[in-house]
Amino acid sequence: MNWELLNEEAQLEKIMQQSFQQPVVIFKHSTRCSISSMAKNRLERVSQPENIKFYYLDLLRFRSVSNKIAELFQVYHESPQVLLIKNGACVYDESHSGIEMQEIIAQAA
Repeated sequence: MNWELLNEEAQLEKIMQQSFQQPVVIFKHSTRCSISSMAKNRLERVSQPENIKFYYLDLLRFRSVSNKIAELFQVYHESPQVLLIKNGACVYDESHSGIEMQEIIAQAA
């Protein structure tokens, strides 16, 4: 998996702009949570689709970025959580055991 690290609020503007060219996924990960580790491992076991950009956020280290994501994309914060961004807006979000690569791919289509 080619994760792009998300660690600054300023990157969110870039993500919004990128999402007009290709779908972008933000994966919010808690390094202290076994469910979050399980969700991350499930994503990493599947080949990464070439047409989707994936960002990884360590929300414990960068909580302010996580808070800004919730505010900017108007989603309730959860952990672990994936957000699918298309055309500048969050069009899909899922958390915990609902995080599955096949569903992300289906929603991105």
